[in-house]
Amino acid sequence: MQGGDGDQGLVAEQIHTLSNLVESARSGERKSLEELAALFYEEIFRVVYYRTGSRMDAEDLTQEIFVEMSASLNRLRDPASFKPWLYRIALNRVRDFHRKKRLQSLLRARTTIEDIEPSGNPHSPLDSVIAKEFWYQFHHLTRTMSRKEREVFTLRYVDQLQLKQIAETLRNSESTVKTHLYRALKKFKKASGFRTLLKGSLP
Repeated sequence: MQGGDGDQGLVAEQIHTLSNLVESARSGERKSLEELAALFYEEIFRVVYYRTGSRMDAEDLTQEIFVEMSASLNRLRDPASFKPWLYRIALNRVRDFHRKKRLQSLLRARTTIEDIEPSGNPHSPLDSVIAKEFWYQFHHLTRTMSRKEREVFTLRYVDQLQLKQIAETLRNSESTVKTHLYRALKKFKKASGFRTLLKGSLP
């Protein structure tokens, strides 16, 4: 019980620290703005990469996302909601990217997922093969889901957001998020490759 209280206290402290950083950045403090970008860069890069499968596109989009973050920060009403707000910007940018690709008839089916490790932590060749296979299977298994189910599922189990954060990011109620997540899990577990996928681990 004490451990649970300690964890909650740590989370509350992290939220408070982040809120102070956001407030400072909103006031025009350049260093705080740079700290925010550095703090969330890898996380947002991964969000974009999982949804594009391209390192080059992910790098470009991530830069655009942080430019928009800087320009729009003053419109964020609650600093404590910074993370869901930033995720919403990222998801909107990714949707715009895919919409543009479709309009230009350049979006084509991908059969492989590029190897990427944004933090600079090297993997062995075997790790790279496992990572590619994992993400190939993951994308294949989630094709049975609706767009909303797939988004909720990915935000929860890949991006590891809490239900409340997902609800804020997608601007849905928590009950709606739970419903989509339940349906997504049901479809995922029925997929023939589910057991094979679980033998691996996230890269």
